Amino acid sequence: MIALVDCNAFFCSCELIFAPEYKNKPVVVLSNNDGCALARTDEAKALGIKMAQPYFEFKHFEKTHGLKTFSSNFALYINISDRVMNLLEKMSPDIAVYSVDEAFLDLKGMPNVEKFAYEVKDKILNHIGIPVGVGIGPTKVLAKAANFLAKTSKKAKGVVNLMSRKHQDVALERIEILEIWGIGRATAAKLKAMGIKTAKDLRDYSNEKLLQKIFGKTILQIKNELMGIQCFPFHKAEAAKKEIMCSRTFAKSVYDIEVLKESVATYVTDAAEKMRSQGSLCSEISVFARSNPHNELEQGSLYESERLRNPTANTLKLIKHALALTEKGYQLGHEYKKVGVKLGQFSQGTDYQVDFLSPQDTPEEHELMAVLDHINYYEGDQTIKSAACGTTDNAWRMNRNFKSPRYTTSWNELKKFN
Repeated sequence: MIALVDCNAFFCSCELIFAPEYKNKPVVVLSNNDGCALARTDEAKALGIKMAQPYFEFKHFEKTHGLKTFSSNFALYINISDRVMNLLEKMSPDIAVYSVDEAFLDLKGMPNVEKFAYEVKDKILNHIGIPVGVGIGPTKVLAKAANFLAKTSKKAKGVVNLMSRKHQDVALERIEILEIWGIGRATAAKLKAMGIKTAKDLRDYSNEKLLQKIFGKTILQIKNELMGIQCFPFHKAEAAKKEIMCSRTFAKSVYDIEVLKESVATYVTDAAEKMRSQGSLCSEISVFARSNPHNELEQGSLYESERLRNPTANTLKLIKHALALTEKGYQLGHEYKKVGVKLGQFSQGTDYQVDFLSPQDTPEEHELMAVLDHINYYEGDQTIKSAACGTTDNAWRMNRNFKSPRYTTSWNELKKFN
């Protein structure tokens, strides 16, 4: 027995914990640079606001329908996600985190799974403030289907159990083919052309050879999971990333090389922290930048890359290399609207070839980076950072005109009560 716990409109729900006055009202969280809709409450969806719809197209709802918009606040969302997952780990014997707002739970051996599902739902809401839906099924795809109904049906009250064949028959007939986990728009369109319009249609489709010929092996795995045959393992082994990139588009164009270098140092810091989290060291670093393609000024670009003699996970060393590359490629008088860094050619642990004539990371350096990561994780992002990152990002930051405070990860932004 598998349960899928999925947070409702997660980014919006995180904001509503600290702004309860907007509950049951249309709320949207915007993407980077306040570009488009990233998350929406049901009330915002009812206004016709679509996922990834540009902000300027629905901005008028702020005056006409009381729409509340928030800029993305990922420091807050990730911290709330950690709290949800930690609570689930305490309640379930085994958990497989699927995304920032979803996790599968192993319910094997539990006598009353529905009672447990309601306990999970109520505890996350009461202890953290996040509403969730819980779907139960014998496979991941059926648990996902159950969760879809738990979140879309008011009658379900947030929990749907699809362990029985009788309930599966009724539920799968109500789920359109596009809503099945793992099926995209192009695949759904082809399936509909074959007369497969619902999850039940796919489950009961008899010509498996034709399905595999047209769509490949994955569609048969989804079909088998809908039949109750487990094809997707509970724990999915995640391969380490082969490269990590961090880039941003600025709110205002940057001309000053010192400002540009501060942004590069900041992005190197973020990328290096992610790299260390998977136990990697990098042997290649790249810096890139470009002008705003939408203006009439002379277009400029920057791309410089360097292969390091020995792999490193030391942020300070990587910043030094990145700043040298920035100076090498910078063109005086050119504007820079988007800047980024990329770390690549990863090695894991001690599995790499050494250049004995060049310095290597020492155990003390590894320990220093571990301490920095630990402090920044518990005390807030960039609590400790290199001076090369600057003291403020005012000159090159993204547009975040509606950003809420980092209530849970910054001492300076704790919520104040009168």
